[in-house]
Amino acid sequence: MELFPGAENSLSDREMLILSTALELFTQRGYFNTSVHDIHRSARVSIGSIYHYFKNKEGIAQALYSHLVDGMANVMDDIDRENKTTHDRCRAAIEYLLKLAQSSPQAMQFILYARHREFLPDEKPICSSRPFEKMKAMVKAGMETGEIRQMDPTVASVSLFGGAIRLIHLWLDGVLNRPVSEYLDEIWACAWRAVT
Repeated sequence: MELFPGAENSLSDREMLILSTALELFTQRGYFNTSVHDIHRSARVSIGSIYHYFKNKEGIAQALYSHLVDGMANVMDDIDRENKTTHDRCRAAIEYLLKLAQSSPQAMQFILYARHREFLPDEKPICSSRPFEKMKAMVKAGMETGEIRQMDPTVASVSLFGGAIRLIHLWLDGVLNRPVSEYLDEIWACAWRAVT
């Protein structure tokens, strides 16, 4: 069972079942409206099994967050290695995010909608997590090579990736008429023009 493409899977099948069940419940009901007993009933695992792997509900959320963020960061590393130019890296990052929203909507909902700081107060905001920092580093590298004009790196990153992330929100909210990945060429053309 793969909870999230790109994540290292060093977890047991039971841990993956608990995490995938928690993801489903957290995105359907919200973190605060989901109990360990809800996870136990939906996953059909014992309470003892849950506490064997995870200290508490916050431990489940922490493991889920780490697994998802690590998976995204691993894919960003692959994108960085496999593409030679900033143009191609950033386009591939957007393509990945759009496809991920289609293939793993609950994971994207948890990444983009959950108010992580409320239940994981020691975590950085999601926009400062490793995958998003890697995307910002792609932009900075593009400025160094002259592919992207000089500007504040945060403004450039928002200009490049913000439209795609907003499209993902619209997809998750059921507003778009077509699958979100079908907007890649249009959103990429707009994003790239904004920074070159």
